[in-house]
Amino acid sequence: MNLDPPKPSFAYLVVSYCFVFPIFRLLFRGRITGTNNVPKNGSLVVVANHGSHLDPPFLGHALGRPVAFMAKAELFKIPLLAAIIRACGAYPVNRGASDRHAIRVASSKLNQGWATGLFLDGTRQKNGRVNNPMAGAALLAARTESNLLPVAIINSHKALRKGFLFPRFLPIHLRVGEVIPPPISRRKPDLEEVTEKLKSSINFMIDQGLID
Repeated sequence: MNLDPPKPSFAYLVVSYCFVFPIFRLLFRGRITGTNNVPKNGSLVVVANHGSHLDPPFLGHALGRPVAFMAKAELFKIPLLAAIIRACGAYPVNRGASDRHAIRVASSKLNQGWATGLFLDGTRQKNGRVNNPMAGAALLAARTESNLLPVAIINSHKALRKGFLFPRFLPIHLRVGEVIPPPISRRKPDLEEVTEKLKSSINFMIDQGLID
């Protein structure tokens, strides 16, 4: 869909430039390559590997346009936090909600012109790679006729290891791949084909290692 993306809110700009970016750039020596691959207009499904809780804020503020993520509904009951994450495009999904409900909510965001972020495995992976990809991103792209953008988040699984509360300030770099068109249908073979392309693209960029 060739829609203009929503303009960043004041809260988004404050969070991005006063909080997330300084942490990413200074503490984690963050670098990004491939941002020229990011479409500036139109709905977009941003797909990445998932190594730690650092991934959503870094990915959501690194591409030059806001990226909306699903967030637990409980977070929206905390007044200040709710105002911030809602302004940044997060949308609530009830714990235990069906996949169909989550897809409908995400589709609505895409139909408004948002870039919507999903992690291909759906949960954090100890090795930081894409291991057991799910077809949710491909299905979402097929439903909304949105392009998919693969992004590799490198080293976050080492910087904030699963089961640990405090991070190690290691470099975290993002590699942005080339856009992948949506599946030609919602049939399982077509969804699996695109899902495999996403997995291969992301893992290939991970294998390239940190940006020189």
